[in-house]
Amino acid sequence: MRVRDLAIETWSAFDSNRGRSALTVLGIVIGISAVIAMTSLIGGVNRALVGELGLSQAQLVYINVWIGRDLTFDDVEKIARDNADYEYVTATTWGSGDVTTGEKKASGSFQGVEPQYFKATGTKFLQGRAFTDGEVEDGSMVVIIDQNAVRLLFGSVDADAVGKSLRIGNDLYTIVGVTESNGMSFGDDESVNGFLPHTTMATRLTGSDTIDQIMGFAYEGTNMEELVTKTQNYLASAYNVPEDEREDSIYVYSMQSLIDSVNATTGSFSALMTAVASISLVVGGIGIMNMMLTNVTERIREIGLRKALGAKRSDIVRQFMLESICLCVAGGLIGVVLGYVGSFALTGIAADALAGDASMEISPVIDLQTVAMATGICVATGIVFGWYPARRAARLDPVESLHYQ
Repeated sequence: MRVRDLAIETWSAFDSNRGRSALTVLGIVIGISAVIAMTSLIGGVNRALVGELGLSQAQLVYINVWIGRDLTFDDVEKIARDNADYEYVTATTWGSGDVTTGEKKASGSFQGVEPQYFKATGTKFLQGRAFTDGEVEDGSMVVIIDQNAVRLLFGSVDADAVGKSLRIGNDLYTIVGVTESNGMSFGDDESVNGFLPHTTMATRLTGSDTIDQIMGFAYEGTNMEELVTKTQNYLASAYNVPEDEREDSIYVYSMQSLIDSVNATTGSFSALMTAVASISLVVGGIGIMNMMLTNVTERIREIGLRKALGAKRSDIVRQFMLESICLCVAGGLIGVVLGYVGSFALTGIAADALAGDASMEISPVIDLQTVAMATGICVATGIVFGWYPARRAARLDPVESLHYQ
């Protein structure tokens, strides 16, 4: 039997039972749309978390040491000098002060940093530039603020802030750059977040060169797990930390391990959601089988007539298998479209849940692999649940079928 004839017969069967066919594929539609929506949502959340938290900096290592005294930038230079696997080691200090510009006034939270900080953390500049080494060495009166601070101080996130002045405490600073706001900002939406040269921070704001966080940026291709262990051993030796105190005194972790943790967590959720959504596919498959068995019963005389005219068992099997597969694929295509539409709604809800002000942008992640998987599932469902009805139809006796009432 030619493929064209099979296709015509399949369409004829669907056309004569439109309502039943539509209800039968509903389970497939729900299952596929749920799989597409859930995997797209989780993929979008994963990508948003990686971007929002700065986790894309896989070469970044955070170093914390508690040795009974405060660490300074001299310690940072020593760590950088003694550990050749790091491209550079940098640190930050934290401080706060009231910020005023014109008639606007707000509380401010600032980090004292070196130019390398911005590369290490992947900070994105929307306007202007980072600090220069000269500005850090001279303790220059320059400041970098984020786009939320631009909104608070100048009325709009799109305002041109570079070159303008603001007062922190009693000192006047010039804005040299504007960074993108993100989930790692310190303070809140009604406070000014920004950066100062750490030398300026020490002399003008905090009165101390004590550091709060050390960060190392490894060379590309470095084994991060080995680097973390090597750094821990170095710190224990350099600062004479006893073996029994290492766990409490030294804490080193890489962003790569955090990336792996996030990926593992979202991957587990994706597998769980897919498993739950697959239940609908099983239910839909059972519905397909039930409809095909009903079709076989209703078309016994037709099957007998086909066999009497020379149709082989393989022709009957192909006919009913094609009907089953077409039902599943039709439901799958509808499910893909609905799943894609639904994923946008779900990611919007997730964005509001993860960041009440919707500052976290989440977009669904739909790739060809997911669509191909959904299509494959539909074809497999049609084959699995259509095989028994097709086999039953093929085994009917033509003489008895022609006498069936």
